Amino acid sequence: MSDGEPDVVIVGGGFSGAMLAARLAERGVACSLIDRTGTFGPGLAYSTPFEGHLLNVRSDRMSAVEGKPRDFVDWLRDNCPRHADPDGFAPRRLYGEYLQHRLNAVRLAHPGMIELVTGEVAAIEGDAVRLSDGRGVGARAVVLATGNPAPRTAGKGSRRIITDPWALAALERIGPNDEVIIVGTGLTMVDMVLWLDATGRKGRITALSRRGLTPRVHGAAHDHPETPTDALLTGALSHRLMEARRLASGGGWRGVMEGLRPVTAGLWFKADAQTRARWLRHLRPWWDVHRHRIPARVDEAMKQFQAAGRLTLAPGRIERIEEGDDGVALHWRARDGSAPPPITGRWLIDCTGPGHAALEDPLTGPLIRDRRARLDPVGLGLDLDADGRLLAADGSPDARLFALGPPARAAFWETTAVPDIRKRIEALVDRLTGPQATASR
Repeated sequence: MSDGEPDVVIVGGGFSGAMLAARLAERGVACSLIDRTGTFGPGLAYSTPFEGHLLNVRSDRMSAVEGKPRDFVDWLRDNCPRHADPDGFAPRRLYGEYLQHRLNAVRLAHPGMIELVTGEVAAIEGDAVRLSDGRGVGARAVVLATGNPAPRTAGKGSRRIITDPWALAALERIGPNDEVIIVGTGLTMVDMVLWLDATGRKGRITALSRRGLTPRVHGAAHDHPETPTDALLTGALSHRLMEARRLASGGGWRGVMEGLRPVTAGLWFKADAQTRARWLRHLRPWWDVHRHRIPARVDEAMKQFQAAGRLTLAPGRIERIEEGDDGVALHWRARDGSAPPPITGRWLIDCTGPGHAALEDPLTGPLIRDRRARLDPVGLGLDLDADGRLLAADGSPDARLFALGPPARAAFWETTAVPDIRKRIEALVDRLTGPQATASR
């Protein structure tokens, strides 16, 4: 460290930020890791205390360290042997403990290299980060690793609308027999249904999304990757989709998805704005449910809830949401264009996924307005170069500003799952420790 300042400031202490800090320390780079909650490592994703919230990826793919594929499984073997099955899906709570253990172990092995700072970042000013209490931390590089923003579909929330289901005590107001509406039918919906049931809430649940699609189930074992053909990787999007269907009909769709996994980020990064927009408009829902799958045990539980009439899936579009003293009425239009009766419930939970409103974000909004950053061509989030550097309004990269994990989704798409973020961490560490980093000091 020079003049008592770190080389890198990382904003966000969840998986992305904490594991980046650990790798930087191991490479001899000092950093400050800032998190508003003061819980470093698990982040929102792995802080759930509920044992029934399982990882959606097999344990042998959840190592936090690139090049050490058994790191998490070995930790499970030493600390919780009954969950040490490499092909199993461990509780997310245990994964959070593993991340904390790794961060603390690196701090002990490399004293003084990682400073943990609890505080709310108010602004990024020049080459410094300013906290809401007035403190400032300067560095040669700042990495935004702030995770996923809360959903936005259901509005700002009120007495009966829960816009952030992961917020502390968010579900405590729901009574044991209260009927619940959930907007969104993806992974967060699955988590909420399981949690409501586990905490003794037995009221009827109706979940609405545009197509009513739910996450597909993992196979009984690892699926052999189907090698992508040229027809799958190049050409018109419609032709690629036809090829994906052809391959899936022969070897199974899971194998096709596994074959695409290593190349998805590159394909997205190279795609032009028109192709990205078409993908988001037509294919994204189908991609999400096939790419982000759930364990068989969870899939079976969801089927049982539906068979018992406790969970109903409704495909359609929200028209408006009305709130009264006793509950919520969701007016909607079905896929066939009809207007069925409103869906009613005591509570509505927004499970539509990240908001990604970069212009309204208190950190990235000012950067965009000051022309130090810009939105990507389809408005999904921050525009970045291949190194993860923020692009200014004129398209030039800022050598001091980087994004990692969900904030980098607009550029790399597959930056929400551990195996993908792990690779991005290694690339970013190389960028921050290579000759180009030395030249920018």
